[in-house]
Amino acid sequence: MTPALPATLSRYFTAQNAHDIDAMVACFAPDARVHDENEDIVGRAAIRAWKEKTVAKYKVAVEPLDMRREHDRTVVSAKVSGTFPGSPVVLTYRFGLDGQGRISALEIG
Repeated sequence: MTPALPATLSRYFTAQNAHDIDAMVACFAPDARVHDENEDIVGRAAIRAWKEKTVAKYKVAVEPLDMRREHDRTVVSAKVSGTFPGSPVVLTYRFGLDGQGRISALEIG
């Protein structure tokens, strides 16, 4: 059963599964920070480039499994499948949201 996610996170995962780069990037604050695969990505332009690269390379589909709060973060465990070795895997997405509900921080691991 899919957990009830905050609206922005629901839009983010829906856009990710549709491979809709514009809709994914729109979920982020202008100065958002992402940490993925030992790389720090800062700002919407860099986030757009990261999403374009990962969508083209991995054709990722994400199925949120559960959600919890950890301090000021919303943590989502998700089954991630795509064209990468070991697919599918369960990854943890740690989201920080700003005062306008946009993603201000995302750590994937």
